[in-house]
Amino acid sequence: MESEFMEISAAYVSTIHALGVLGAVMLCQLLLADIIGIRRGHVPGALAPADHDDLLFRASRTVANINESIAIFIVAVGFCVASGASPSATAYAAWGFVGARVLYAVCYYANLKLPRSAVFALSLVAIAALLIIGFTAH
Repeated sequence: MESEFMEISAAYVSTIHALGVLGAVMLCQLLLADIIGIRRGHVPGALAPADHDDLLFRASRTVANINESIAIFIVAVGFCVASGASPSATAYAAWGFVGARVLYAVCYYANLKLPRSAVFALSLVAIAALLIIGFTAH
């Protein structure tokens, strides 16, 4: 059993690294939103006013948005691994999601609305790719 786990871990090492990097990105997003809130004297737990011109709102929405999509990403990655999908295809799609999420955050912080929407769409494409990869595994 342990050797099977080690074989799976070795095969999907790049995907596992993508998960780790995504965790680090999420931590950075959370810390950034907290630091902005603290510097502004924002009451912890209170919602930031809905104003896209406000960096605190944009930082808070960046955290909320990744929290809204992370579960489906993790399920899709798990599905690929459990179905024995191609480790390289799984890794490419997982890294595509991670890259899109990083670009999404940068665009949101910079208040670049159209590019933000485009990279959000890319993150959805990456999740769809993971599901397709999992369903088409032999």
